[in-house]
Amino acid sequence: MKKTFNPDMQGYYGEYGGAFVPEMLYSNVAELQKQYLKIIEDSDFQKELKQLLHDYVGRPTPLFYSTNLSKQYGAKIYLKREDLNHTGAHKINNTIGQILLAKRLNKKRIIAETGAGQHGVATATTCALLGLECIVFMGAHDIERQKPNVERMQMLGAKVIPALSGSKTLKDATNEAIREWINNPTDTHYVIGSVVGPHPYPDMVAKFQSIISEEIQSQLLVKEGTTNPDYVIACVGGGSNAMGAFYHFIDNNHTKLIAIEAAGKGTDTDLTAATIALGKQGIIHGSKTYLIQTEDGQIIEPYSISAGLDYPGIGPAHAYLHDTGKIHVDSVTDDEAIQAAFHLTRTDGIIPALESAHALAYLNKMDLKPTDIVVVNVSGRGDKDMLTYSKFFNHEE
Repeated sequence: MKKTFNPDMQGYYGEYGGAFVPEMLYSNVAELQKQYLKIIEDSDFQKELKQLLHDYVGRPTPLFYSTNLSKQYGAKIYLKREDLNHTGAHKINNTIGQILLAKRLNKKRIIAETGAGQHGVATATTCALLGLECIVFMGAHDIERQKPNVERMQMLGAKVIPALSGSKTLKDATNEAIREWINNPTDTHYVIGSVVGPHPYPDMVAKFQSIISEEIQSQLLVKEGTTNPDYVIACVGGGSNAMGAFYHFIDNNHTKLIAIEAAGKGTDTDLTAATIALGKQGIIHGSKTYLIQTEDGQIIEPYSISAGLDYPGIGPAHAYLHDTGKIHVDSVTDDEAIQAAFHLTRTDGIIPALESAHALAYLNKMDLKPTDIVVVNVSGRGDKDMLTYSKFFNHEE
């Protein structure tokens, strides 16, 4: 695991991060801060983690050279196939790591939040494998639009609790999970699904997801004779798949890192989740970061057609990387994402998650050269989004 891109001792990336938590959670967070590096860097832990990632999850995931997209865009387009992981997304890289850590901390009960449902499914899957109780909080609106994932979680033995406040989406599910943790601080570990929350979560999740960029480097070396692509593109809500795809390239001045937010109906409307484009500094779910908010600091409810991207904040590491120019952040609308999803499906036979489709859509905005090597992180598969996609069957390009 890479050592150079780390927060400081208080969990800050520059001015972003920290640990702003209720008093009831001080001991839990302090325990994690004290123990997480010691545990995850232990050789026995790493041996068990790597074995499960290989034999259970199915890593390494392929780095697929798309002949069709490469011809269309006039460059070398590779797709990192995180959709081929067990459970269908990158989320399980983190849940296996965190739940192995929780067992070493003698926790008996796991709680999680989920938006699109992929983190919930990955958490429920890992709990079933490792024999722990699992409770997943999910916005009532997301429960309706991601019904297949709800049913998967229930079949895996998880209890799915709807969040009925606010916009009934990811932010609200996270609020409910934190309340549950406050009420059960001793025997419960909260598995946060993205690079958000109080320190050490952003760093811990980044380290577990860094396997994505580690594999990209080794796979490109074989395919192209280099470890450094010209571009890596990933969608970003909270930002775990993007951080995983970027991690080993952050100190590399050659590779341009592009994070794509959900513009929703447009950044000039109220129906958007483009945090970097519209947000300002604030505190959400335990860390200081960019946040979509009113002048007096009230959170503005985000919107995206994608249940995994409608989060009003962004991981503090992404906020820092944006401010320092290490990543370029842009946004893609609902319509652009839908078109990109249908296009990949019809050209390459790959149905991407709606989240991943945002990253794919950015290819249309790039001016590429034939020698450019572009890696797009396909963070998840689109099975969970078929209800949404089906509404466009007669309207696709």
